Amino acid sequence: MGEKIAITANQPETTRHPIRGIVHRPDAQIIVVDTPGLHKPRTLLGERLNEIVKETYADVDLIGFTVPADEKIGPGDRWILENVRKVVPNTPILGIVTKLDKVSKDQVGAQLMALHELLGGEAEVVPVSAADGTQVDVLLDVMTSLLPEGPKFYPDDHVTDDDTNTRISELIREAALEGLKDELPHSVAVEVDEMLPNEEQPDRLDIHAIIYVEREGQKSIIVGKDGRRLGRIIHNSRQEIIKLLGHNVYLDLRIKVLKNWQSDPKSLGRLGF
Repeated sequence: MGEKIAITANQPETTRHPIRGIVHRPDAQIIVVDTPGLHKPRTLLGERLNEIVKETYADVDLIGFTVPADEKIGPGDRWILENVRKVVPNTPILGIVTKLDKVSKDQVGAQLMALHELLGGEAEVVPVSAADGTQVDVLLDVMTSLLPEGPKFYPDDHVTDDDTNTRISELIREAALEGLKDELPHSVAVEVDEMLPNEEQPDRLDIHAIIYVEREGQKSIIVGKDGRRLGRIIHNSRQEIIKLLGHNVYLDLRIKVLKNWQSDPKSLGRLGF
């Protein structure tokens, strides 16, 4: 997209809602949809995310099946492909080998062959590196050739259809996830409570947000010793929010325990799942 749309983290299952990025080209407008990952759910949240993924698949014209160049294709990849095919048996799949910059040309060639074979030998397969931009234009050319003609959905100045509150809450969650281990990252949710212009400083926006966790002990981990971790979360997410909004921000961040929210239908509804 040329700018930050989706958050990233070292933990799996970071994405929790479909994120749309709009690529504007002279000959096409491509809406790239990043979904939560298909997985074997352990909670009601996991089940709902899988349903969201399946609904999203049914609404797209092309699926990009991405595998890193530096990891062998395994049973998990086959499981994902089987489940995609169950939901959308006829939607074209484009193979994408990522992290081209991390391996030798021979390894890239072997991975391209392996992915080609996995996808049935008919799908196009493109190697790319997001880190240095290698072949990204080629990938967009191939996508454009495989997509059907249709109307232009978004104005030229749109890069995503996510609303500002959602983007801000995701930036806070990204800062909160940094350095967390085990099950705690899955227990973190963020909600923007309110955004108000500051009466004394008109160029400043006051943002009040809540980080939810599932247990009291998790709250202590998020706060950290002498409140240092919470201070770092506020500082890092505030910098990203300022970049997003283009003006000064005061961020008030509170932490609340919402017991076992990942498995509670009421709590999930309240958090938008």
